[in-house]
Amino acid sequence: MTTIFGKVVRREIPADIVYEDEVCLAFRDINPQAPTHVLIVPKKEIAKLSDAGAGDESLLGHLMLAAGRVARDLGVGDAFRLVVNNGAEAGQSVFHLHLHLLAGRKFRWPPG
Repeated sequence: MTTIFGKVVRREIPADIVYEDEVCLAFRDINPQAPTHVLIVPKKEIAKLSDAGAGDESLLGHLMLAAGRVARDLGVGDAFRLVVNNGAEAGQSVFHLHLHLLAGRKFRWPPG
């Protein structure tokens, strides 16, 4: 499976990268939905969260910890939202698991 996010991870297309480690890459969304909108993408290609298996437990936890680090690095403090869309009907448009880190504006509940 090759997605646009896989191409970003492999540096085949450019992105505004804000964080990288051995497991994941974080870069600014090209269509931001908040003043700060960063995508946190595992380097391992998993189509969607529901496709992750027991062997991915460490990776999933790592993504959450990376989100906290990215938020701190970007100076958004502890006021941010993490979103994972799972499947087309839930709004997933790129089938490579990713977290949306959104910050810089007030969010409402429920999210719509």
